[in-house]
Amino acid sequence: MTERSVVHSTFVIERFYPVAPAKVFFALSNPDTKRQWFTDPDNPMPGHFEMDFRVGGKEINAGGPKDGPIHVYTATYQDIVQDQRIVYSYDMLFGDIRISVSLATIELFAEDKGTRLVLTEQGAFLDGHDTSDTREHGTRVLFDLLGKFLRMET
Repeated sequence: MTERSVVHSTFVIERFYPVAPAKVFFALSNPDTKRQWFTDPDNPMPGHFEMDFRVGGKEINAGGPKDGPIHVYTATYQDIVQDQRIVYSYDMLFGDIRISVSLATIELFAEDKGTRLVLTEQGAFLDGHDTSDTREHGTRVLFDLLGKFLRMET
C-alpha cells in the first residue's frame, strides 16, 4: 500500500506591472492572449488548452515533455470582478496522479500608473509528489512571463 500524506501551505506573490489593471486583467482572462504567455518555458511543446472565462467556467492546460508524463492543470473560476479580482480552484495531475489541489486569488490594484498584482494561493500537496516551494517557483516564472508579455505589448 502507498503511504498517503498531505501538506498544506499558503504563499503570496506580488508583482508590479507598468500598465493599467484593465490590461493585466485582459492578459489573464482572454484565452488567445493567455495562451501566448501561460506556458512552460522549459517545455514549450504545444499541448491542450481551453478556457471558458466566467464564474463556473473551466480552464484546462495540458502538456509536457515528449518523453514524460503529461501535466494537466484544470481550474474552475469561482469569482470574477472585472479588472480587480479572479478567484479560482484548480488541481494538477502528472499523468494520472493528482499531485495537488489549490485555491488561488489574484487581486489587481491600481498603483503608480501601473498595477500591483497580488496572488494568494492555498494548496494541498498530495503524497509527496509536489511541494509548495516548487509550485511557488513555477508561479513566479509564469508571472515573470506575464510581465515580459505586457512589456512587449506596450
